[in-house]
Amino acid sequence: MLTTNLLKDLPSAIKDEVFEDIVKGDAVRIERIVSQGQCSPDEHWYDQEQNEWVLILEGHAKLILQLNQSNANHSNNSEQIVELKAGDHINIKAHQKHKVLWTCPNQTTVWLAVFY
Repeated sequence: MLTTNLLKDLPSAIKDEVFEDIVKGDAVRIERIVSQGQCSPDEHWYDQEQNEWVLILEGHAKLILQLNQSNANHSNNSEQIVELKAGDHINIKAHQKHKVLWTCPNQTTVWLAVFY
């Protein structure tokens, strides 16, 4: 069996984020994401069908989560900024709107994302 290292063979001087499937099955997909200064466009929010567990292996990033709050009288959207450093992880529930607010521009950020 061949072994690989998620922190090896990283693309250099990347213009766009790099998304690579590591494992893909019927119920789960594991992806390596490599960023360096990229963020989501202002108008784009991820709204995924699956749950997503994300771990920062290397680097630094900030996410923004849209928090839906509703009661019988009104509903509103508030936002929460989550800062992630190497070793930090977060579980994002299906349909939890979120986007990448910032990734470190002078260091490669390596994410491991598990969609389930």
